[in-house]
Amino acid sequence: MYEKNGEKYFIVDAHIALWDARESNQKNIHGKQFIDCFYDYHKNLSPEEVVWDYDTYRYYGGQRLMKDLFEDGYVDHAIFQPAILGDFYENGFGQTEEAFALTQENPGKLTYNHAWDPRFEEAGLKQLREDAARMNLQGVKLYTAEWHGDSRGWKLDDLWSRRYLEECLKLGIKNIHVHKGPTIRPLDRDAFDVADIDKVATDYTELNFIVEHVGLPRLEDFCWIATQESNVYGGLAVAMPFIHTRPGYFAQIIGELLYWIGEDKILFSSDYALWTPKWLIEKFVDFQIPADQTEYAPITVEQKKKILGLNAASLYDIDVPEELRLPTAAGDTDVEVAAGAKEAVAS
Repeated sequence: MYEKNGEKYFIVDAHIALWDARESNQKNIHGKQFIDCFYDYHKNLSPEEVVWDYDTYRYYGGQRLMKDLFEDGYVDHAIFQPAILGDFYENGFGQTEEAFALTQENPGKLTYNHAWDPRFEEAGLKQLREDAARMNLQGVKLYTAEWHGDSRGWKLDDLWSRRYLEECLKLGIKNIHVHKGPTIRPLDRDAFDVADIDKVATDYTELNFIVEHVGLPRLEDFCWIATQESNVYGGLAVAMPFIHTRPGYFAQIIGELLYWIGEDKILFSSDYALWTPKWLIEKFVDFQIPADQTEYAPITVEQKKKILGLNAASLYDIDVPEELRLPTAAGDTDVEVAAGAKEAVAS
């Protein structure tokens, strides 16, 4: 929980990771290229005082994660969104078993989302069923630019991907997080295009599609899709740190999102460990649209509370303490749940 000027904010960090990019886990040169690109984002977009050394950044472990998020970072709940990258790393980039074990030890603080890749076809479907049962999955994180053999990406509306989405419906996995953001070396930029979101969001209305990184650098494309599709949301991972390096650009991003898709469909994400949540939360609560950007309305405290945690809490049925919810009209079930109540209070 974060408190400023008498206002209390319930914080859900909707995109975190626990990775191992040490040389011992790198399968080939691409594993080094990937973590080096990640580190460049970290160095170039972070305040100098919170930049990590390279060795720590490659592997930081669960104990550091828990401290950075929950002791120092104001986070009430966080959601793992792993990237597997099996063609680049011997034991995967995102550390499935270590991250899942942390969620088992801290069920009130952590949720684990896993991943699937439709190019594994029937074998992958079988694995998805087993993972869903073992991990009690509410969501998945998809990386459409991931390499697999000779393939350098796939689309959400591919035939096999549709079979996996239909399986998610059967298994009760309702939150589909998709990396649709800046390219990361050596992955291909076009494999992150947002157009396939439009197709599957229309066809699978019972699923929520959370577009991570809000489609950057395709923000306009994303906004036009998300304003039409009520089940498309925007995750602010990667967009958030521009609040420090380019606040005018961040104002444009958040201003466009609020104008097009509205305050109820935007989710705070630190993208830990690319960035740590503490400084992002502090800067966002203090942030306001610059006076010269008159086409955007001021951001209200209520909007910030929704973005920082209440929206993600609603998607994941996370119970919000009553004192951290938004005030609602008694008996309005939908509004009460959106404001943070796991279940509406009977009148």
